[in-house]
Amino acid sequence: MSYQRAERLGYMSLDEEMADTMDEFEEVFYNEDTNLDDFEMVTEGTDTSAAQARKGKDIQGIPWERLNITRQSYRLTRLEQYRNYENIPLSGDAVDKECKQVKKGGNFYDFFYNTRLVKPTILHFQLRNLVWATSKHDVYLISNYSLMHWSSISNNLTEVLDFSGHIAPSEKHAGSLLEGLTQTQISTMAVENRFVVAGGFQGELVCKCLDKPGISFCARTTYEDNAITNAVEIYDSLSGGLHFMAANNDCGVREYDMEKFQLMNYFRFPWPVNHTSMSPDSKILTVVGDDLTGLLVDSQNGKMVGSIVGHLDYSFASAWHPDGRTFATGNQDKTCRIWDMRNLSSPTAVLKGNMGAVRSIRYSSDGRFLVVAEPADFVHIYNAEGEYKKRQEIDMFGEISGVSLSPDDESLYIGIWDRTYASLLQYNRRRSSVYVDLFT
Repeated sequence: MSYQRAERLGYMSLDEEMADTMDEFEEVFYNEDTNLDDFEMVTEGTDTSAAQARKGKDIQGIPWERLNITRQSYRLTRLEQYRNYENIPLSGDAVDKECKQVKKGGNFYDFFYNTRLVKPTILHFQLRNLVWATSKHDVYLISNYSLMHWSSISNNLTEVLDFSGHIAPSEKHAGSLLEGLTQTQISTMAVENRFVVAGGFQGELVCKCLDKPGISFCARTTYEDNAITNAVEIYDSLSGGLHFMAANNDCGVREYDMEKFQLMNYFRFPWPVNHTSMSPDSKILTVVGDDLTGLLVDSQNGKMVGSIVGHLDYSFASAWHPDGRTFATGNQDKTCRIWDMRNLSSPTAVLKGNMGAVRSIRYSSDGRFLVVAEPADFVHIYNAEGEYKKRQEIDMFGEISGVSLSPDDESLYIGIWDRTYASLLQYNRRRSSVYVDLFT
């Protein structure tokens, strides 16, 4: 990811792609005859439950019947006018000519609830890993300068950490900035095993244990200008301890243990690293970034053990299937490609999106499903057990800040950033038995 492009496009107020999208949305919605007072009345405080959606209410609470355009017409407009961001010109067009989309028809998760009390945000338009579910009822997300927690049981939103002012560690660890950090802009995050690791726009790392007050560790990993933290991942290391990996725009990947927060490994690559993911056995690391080729490397020494060739642009997402053999990569060429590490000569499947890059990928913990998020409007759920030949499409409007499956795969959460309709969508795993909605 280019630092110059990030500086020009990365902040919400300056992001041309997002600004143009939202301006277009508002232009279509409003004209000189629109009564804005009436519009405020119909958009204020409109959460949506499954029961309301079954009766015809829009899941995002958009009052289409009061607007100057139908949902279907606006969807067609978006598909025609949305501009996918590419580092390699026409990479998406080339894919459109070569690949057919998997037909819709899967129905794996049902809409359950949408809350507009939650306001997810994003810092950089290419980084969309800012929503994490730690249970089917608990979600952590970034909203402006704050790390927030949402409970779907109590419908309660609480602030966990405020990055807008000065923060400093309450524990002493070698390498930790005891003087702390000020106004940290969070570009990515991960939550696992009661730990939060947040990465910043200037190479900052902030670690917090959710069971303790204060911050455990904070550091500035590099003082290079090109220092955006692009991705972090928390995982169980080969030694059995909890570690995390941070991928940075300075071409470095850093591994830390989470007991003493010591730097365990530092691997350097020829290009900015946009995302990494650790294999289930913690032996192999996928590395993707500002290059057409992705890498598989030994997690202990960083040596290459395989290469991934086939994408037509830069990649920003990767994920391993629980079987430890299959993994997926997401790219600005609008595809998610599935690979078998036993034969990397070509992908086993190429999954094409509707209109934008693949920014986030999640496998379910049982390996049955693959969740693929575009930058805006669409999340796709594929049946991984059925060779990815069945697809459920979740269709909404707005920039997607992140997607997350709960550890038990029972709930899927989608963060939506939008000037008017920012919200958190919850879908629940479809079961054969009929259940009663908790919200009516």
